[in-house]
Amino acid sequence: MNEQITSPQGTPPPNYLVFAILVTIFCCQILGIVSIVFAAQVNSKWSAGDIEGAINASKNAKLWAWISFAVGGAIAIILTMLSVFGILLGISFGGFDF
Repeated sequence: MNEQITSPQGTPPPNYLVFAILVTIFCCQILGIVSIVFAAQVNSKWSAGDIEGAINASKNAKLWAWISFAVGGAIAIILTMLSVFGILLGISFGGFDF
């Protein structure tokens, strides 16, 4: 019994690797790494014939990339608000009188 495993026909689902790398660099590193791990699994699972696994890995890569983007955006908004409030508080208490 010599079974030969062939890769499925067609194109694999998108792996979102570029999106995962960009959100890792610019937004949230920890969650971006999770997205990169799932993105790296898409093509290998597709080549191994695990179509369902490749589709799930693709969905997870996209999900974690968007979560990373949202967390990074929320942190940026919070830090901007804290900076503006700090400057306004400093102005109101005369902290910038030279």
